[in-house]
Amino acid sequence: MPRTLTAGTLVLAASLTALAAPAQQAPAAGPPAPDAALLARALRLHAQVPLVDGHNDLPWEIREKGGSDPIRMSPEGPLPGQMTDVPRLRQGGVGGVFWAAYVPVEFEGHGAARVAMEQIDLIHRMTEASPSLDLALTAADVRRIHGQHRIASLIGIEGGHAIESSLGTLRQFYALGVRYMTLTHVNTLPWADAATDSARHGGLTPFGEEVVREMNRLGMLVDLSHVSAETMRDALRVSRAPVIFSHSSARAVADHPRNVPDDVLELVKANGGIVMTNFYSGFVDPQAAAIMRDMVGVERRLRAEHPGNQALADSLFDQWRAAHPIPRGTVQTVADHVDHLVRVAGIDHVGIGSDFDGISTTPVGLEDVSKFPNLTAELLRRGYSDGDVKKILGLNLLRVMERAEQVSARLRRERPASTRTIEEMDGPAKP
Repeated sequence: MPRTLTAGTLVLAASLTALAAPAQQAPAAGPPAPDAALLARALRLHAQVPLVDGHNDLPWEIREKGGSDPIRMSPEGPLPGQMTDVPRLRQGGVGGVFWAAYVPVEFEGHGAARVAMEQIDLIHRMTEASPSLDLALTAADVRRIHGQHRIASLIGIEGGHAIESSLGTLRQFYALGVRYMTLTHVNTLPWADAATDSARHGGLTPFGEEVVREMNRLGMLVDLSHVSAETMRDALRVSRAPVIFSHSSARAVADHPRNVPDDVLELVKANGGIVMTNFYSGFVDPQAAAIMRDMVGVERRLRAEHPGNQALADSLFDQWRAAHPIPRGTVQTVADHVDHLVRVAGIDHVGIGSDFDGISTTPVGLEDVSKFPNLTAELLRRGYSDGDVKKILGLNLLRVMERAEQVSARLRRERPASTRTIEEMDGPAKP
């Protein structure tokens, strides 16, 4: 019998039309648009469980382009030129986002904690300014907010240099709502080796291990994106709570140090953690990853060759990048990473961490936050069950959050806050 077009049906129809629309980026060869029936099924799954994106850099874009003013550059949007705004989050069926309180490594030793505080403040103000967003501190909050048809707003610090080697600072960030911290960004820290820098410690130092233990006690997720493989292994050995990789992919598929090797994926499975698949072309497309392996070294070399002339170094670096374009890959490329992560770590240990608005190039079909259902549809096309897709969308991450909360409750009963210092545990700073 004929079916009346309800408001929900109209929204679904509009979403399907937009998902099939041409991308905003430069044209690139790619797969045909996903089947409409699969997209409709994907959107129904997004409505049933919260899709929680593990990493989004819109707050830094608001800082740089909007003068840190979320009224002037409102997430309610539209935000042309960005990958994220609320209308597209809704179109993409997103139930929650970990906003990155990103701190560039240039601030290490020069006010990193202040910049982190400013970004946390910005995320709070951004959330308060948007009737569509609601701050989430727990897994239960995410479920409640999704049930109210709003979008959960979560906070993660990107770069452990933000704590300035202070456990007291770490605790205060937790008190301000931070629920994960990426142990490093691109540079090795005094207490942890990064994936894209020289290894000075062989992983975590004793103080670095204490940072992990204190994060466990607080209930702050240990994020191992950006860290070296040795740091990954050390953190997994020390952590009593499940860890996350907020925006990383499979090294066996795209050989880049930002991705997770298979032996670590096995450890993640044993730990109960989760790897949240990154969308950056340079980390997911195999050819692009080969180019990207050289990029950080080139940038560092140019800065060293032109001290005091950042503009020249940046100009030369831009020229290098223009001469080394990276293939974009497609939504199928990202699904290949999901397949591998599931094969090695298991279906319970995979999620989604796009890195939108922190990346310059995305796969065809995943240009912005409205396109998440394209990946869901591709997974369904490959034979993933509805239940398995729901795990990848958000249920796995919620389980990890709930387990971290349980571990925290136990550890807080067992021991007080740590007062150890890096000088006490690691000795004098190395020159």
